[in-house]
Amino acid sequence: MRPAMDYDSHCTEIVTQSLLLGSALKEDTDLGPAVPSCPDWNLAQLLRHLGEAHRWVAEVVRTRATAPPPDTALRVLSRDTTEPPTALAGWLIDGAELLAATLRTAGPEARIWTPLPSGSPRFFARRMCHETVIHRADATLALHADFSVTRPVALDALDEWMELGSLPEMFDHHPDRRALLGPGRTLHFHATDTPPEAAADWLVDLTGDALAWRRAKEPAAVSVSAPLTDLLLLVYGRHSSDQEAFTVTGDTDLLEFWLSLVNFE
Repeated sequence: MRPAMDYDSHCTEIVTQSLLLGSALKEDTDLGPAVPSCPDWNLAQLLRHLGEAHRWVAEVVRTRATAPPPDTALRVLSRDTTEPPTALAGWLIDGAELLAATLRTAGPEARIWTPLPSGSPRFFARRMCHETVIHRADATLALHADFSVTRPVALDALDEWMELGSLPEMFDHHPDRRALLGPGRTLHFHATDTPPEAAADWLVDLTGDALAWRRAKEPAAVSVSAPLTDLLLLVYGRHSSDQEAFTVTGDTDLLEFWLSLVNFE
């Protein structure tokens, strides 16, 4: 199946998503509310985390790092809310533009350190594209605003999420996920608002010795149907499956167990 997005599209979308997020911040936006999907952060911290992540990755790519640089700025985030929201938005967009330019200069085949298998800027272009998408969703939740994303971006974000979540290395980082494996444990996700050629069906197979997935419309122990954007937010832990957008049939306990262990932060 042809990928929904390529390297250049990922670079472009990092900036596009940052511009959309920045445009949601007005002069009178309150940066103090807690972010419901990232409860340890207020809105200002969420924005600083994303902006620092863009700059951190840009440094990795620019220097062709062979090991991760310090990431203190990503984790020690000021709770200060006195900075003008529009200034914070400008800083965020500047970082996104820096990252996109750095990725394009390096090209997709450069050899660099990456936290998971890849070893090239391709990993970071895709990861930071969808990191920005999901943190924009976090911000819209905090701002009580509507969130939408284009079909190619949502499809690629779900594919990437499935791919990363199924890597064998994930058991090293999250040993509790081994508890998901068991006979008969399959989950099917279907997007209700896409044309047939989008093939927007995902089958999560937990019946073997490792987590696995494939794009497929097959019977499963539990099936979830919803619009594509709602599915994206569900698997990233930004939606609850009991909302009206979702039709769930089968083993709802398996769905909730799976969601509880594969959450994205």
